[in-house]
Amino acid sequence: MNVRHSHFKLMLAAAVVCSQLLLLTTCAKKTASSASHLVYWSANNQYEVDLARELVARWNSLHPESPVTHQPVPESQSTEEAILAAVVGKTTPDVFSNMWPGDVEAYARAGQLVALDTFPDFAEVIGARVDPALLDEARSSDGHVYQIPWKTNPVMVIFNRKMLAEAGYDHFPRTYSEYLQAAERIVRDTNGDGHIDRWMGITDIRALWWQRFFDFYPLYIAATGGHTLLEDGKIAFDNQQAVEVFTFLQTLFARGYFPKERMVGRTDVFLQGVVASRFTGPWEIRHAEKFKPEGFVYDFAPVPRPDGVSGPVYTYGDIKNIVIFRNTRRPRLAWEFAKFLVSREADLLLLEMTDQLPLRANHLEDPLYAPYFAKSPFMKRFADQARFVRGTDTSPVLKEIFDILSNEFEACVVYGVKTPAKAIHDAARQARLVLE
Repeated sequence: MNVRHSHFKLMLAAAVVCSQLLLLTTCAKKTASSASHLVYWSANNQYEVDLARELVARWNSLHPESPVTHQPVPESQSTEEAILAAVVGKTTPDVFSNMWPGDVEAYARAGQLVALDTFPDFAEVIGARVDPALLDEARSSDGHVYQIPWKTNPVMVIFNRKMLAEAGYDHFPRTYSEYLQAAERIVRDTNGDGHIDRWMGITDIRALWWQRFFDFYPLYIAATGGHTLLEDGKIAFDNQQAVEVFTFLQTLFARGYFPKERMVGRTDVFLQGVVASRFTGPWEIRHAEKFKPEGFVYDFAPVPRPDGVSGPVYTYGDIKNIVIFRNTRRPRLAWEFAKFLVSREADLLLLEMTDQLPLRANHLEDPLYAPYFAKSPFMKRFADQARFVRGTDTSPVLKEIFDILSNEFEACVVYGVKTPAKAIHDAARQARLVLE
């Protein structure tokens, strides 16, 4: 049986069901173009909803003849599922600003997206905004560009400074050895009931493809000096670095340094001092500032790497981009609105209202953003890290590959029923079949 074909059919069937549910719940909402206005979907978290409303209000005041209607992307388990359902149900908007780059190739090949580099001023607009390497990363296999690189949330480590200081560290561990040594000093049974109740870190153990963006994938990018899963369209992670990452993570669970429970329903275990660190992004800053106990001191650091690796520490950038769907009736106007969303002023609002970083090459040197970074030193830390991030590969089956890695993660890292070498080898073998 063709694994890729079978998986695609299952994904499509699920999408049809989802689209039907979404149509039932959003039937009153307008989607896609009409002759008089555009429809714009943003992410549905409150910060980005507020940002979108502000940007749309400004656009509409400047362009009353071409109004834009804003809607948050419909609720689903993930944004990617909601977009897939909308594509199947033909209810996509004109412009969407929270597209995971890993989905773009599949939608481009299916003819669902507008090739943005067909607009005459594309090169000028994008050239003034992003690094050429990032633009190459955004380019599809047919040579066209279907996405505007918009924002990034580099994955780093948030850590409890007091817990690390008590373990004898004035900095966060930079290597696997240091991290494991610190864990040995921090992890303990604090109440003497025979069970560990203080951990070095925590990660979501569910075998969901996107959860690997917050453990395996950033660690792999860091261990390889900035490499992703594919090279020239072929599997490139069947290597010693991937085995080292799985070995490191497996050790954390095997020794009880990471809990195997998800701890849902509890108050924030990091802010309560139950775990000393976790992999996260800049969205954590607002949350920590709002809910941290009095006297709680935290900081951010790059993800650890294997011993002996040198050079800049790369990580996963959690990049989201802007696309225009093919069903728009006014592609030129949609392009003008998309350009408005990535203007210098809009990027300042993105920083101020969401604490997310625009994918703008010179934002640390641009005086427009200097006051923001001056009063947000943690965001300056993420902005520095943003110079060394990687996104995801261009492949229509990238989710399936991450699904495979997540299943091997669960078997090997969490439950220890496979060796890291066999788990990585098995994942690579299955991924090659999916790519065929």
